[in-house]
Amino acid sequence: MKDLPLTVRRSIELLGLCLLGALLVLGKGIIMPVLMAFFLSIMLLPIYRYLRRLKFPEVLAILLPILMVAIFIGLIVWFFSSQVSRLVADFPSIQRNVSIHLKSLSDWINQKTDISTQEQVKFLQVQSSKMLTNAGAMVSGAAGSLGSVFIFMGLVPIYIYLFLFYKNLLLRFIFIWFETSQHKKVEEVMKETEVIIKSYLIGLFIQISYITILLGGILMLFGIEHALLIGAIFAVLNLIPYVGALVGNLIGVLLTLTSSQEVSPIFIVLGVIAFVQFLDNNILMPRIVGSKVRINAFAAILGVFIGGSLVGVSGMFLALPMIAVLKIIFDRAEMFKQWGVLLGDERPTKSPMSFLRLRRKDSKVIEEIQREDQITPVKDKT
Repeated sequence: MKDLPLTVRRSIELLGLCLLGALLVLGKGIIMPVLMAFFLSIMLLPIYRYLRRLKFPEVLAILLPILMVAIFIGLIVWFFSSQVSRLVADFPSIQRNVSIHLKSLSDWINQKTDISTQEQVKFLQVQSSKMLTNAGAMVSGAAGSLGSVFIFMGLVPIYIYLFLFYKNLLLRFIFIWFETSQHKKVEEVMKETEVIIKSYLIGLFIQISYITILLGGILMLFGIEHALLIGAIFAVLNLIPYVGALVGNLIGVLLTLTSSQEVSPIFIVLGVIAFVQFLDNNILMPRIVGSKVRINAFAAILGVFIGGSLVGVSGMFLALPMIAVLKIIFDRAEMFKQWGVLLGDERPTKSPMSFLRLRRKDSKVIEEIQREDQITPVKDKT
């Protein structure tokens, strides 16, 4: 392929990206459970290896980690269901609080505008009828989505078992795919991918736990209703980079607004969320994940939106680990280094328009840029 003209090579790369996107859209029902199982199986590898060292039978060494994940997910579902039950039990109080807030909003609108209370009521009635009209379609869509979720969750454990059971076969297939001279580089890519995925996914599970406890605990000290539910919802949504935190703030405000007749608790919730986010982004998460692969914010946000538009919520959750794996591969492949530069956070301090050597993609230039950004360069042993 190196013998082809540069324009032809770039055209093939762009065509490959388009085909990959089309494949994800058409086969998302098959591909996404496989990807999720692949990432989870890598996370469970240390437990599997530990059990095998203790002379556990191979089947039992695979089933026990899967059972641990199932118990963990079951505990999460139980926690959310118990919190939602408390929310439903408080529905009469929520209804009264919403009425008070709507009345206050109506009085404020009357003072600031010429819109009468009758016109406001009429507007609300029209919007309510529209919502009821679309309710049937929303319920049927939710039922279909729920069915897809059950299928998804049923396939993932099966795929995890098969990935762990046939891991040596899959590794042999990968090595046979490449020339012998490239095997060392392939081995390095697979080892680095395993480290990145394990640190990322384990870090996310730890992140969900400490954000729920920290945010929920502080809000409970301030006497905020449904504090643990706000903390848990924000922790889960925070897994979606950038977008999830914004939605989590909005849901936290809405839950607080419906649970209190005062407005001041909203500012307490927003302040506590901002404090916890600062700790999470600047102190806790960098130390827990410790990822060697840095992805720039533009690539992360774009990847989240593309993943969400192509395959839905699962694509948004898996966007960052997928981008991290792609960057590892691109950095190691000579013909794809430019894509690794595009995804990475190694930002040169000087402009390539003035400094011509920054236009090259050789390793010395990359290491110099990484030193300028205080990034430890990944040494290529080949």
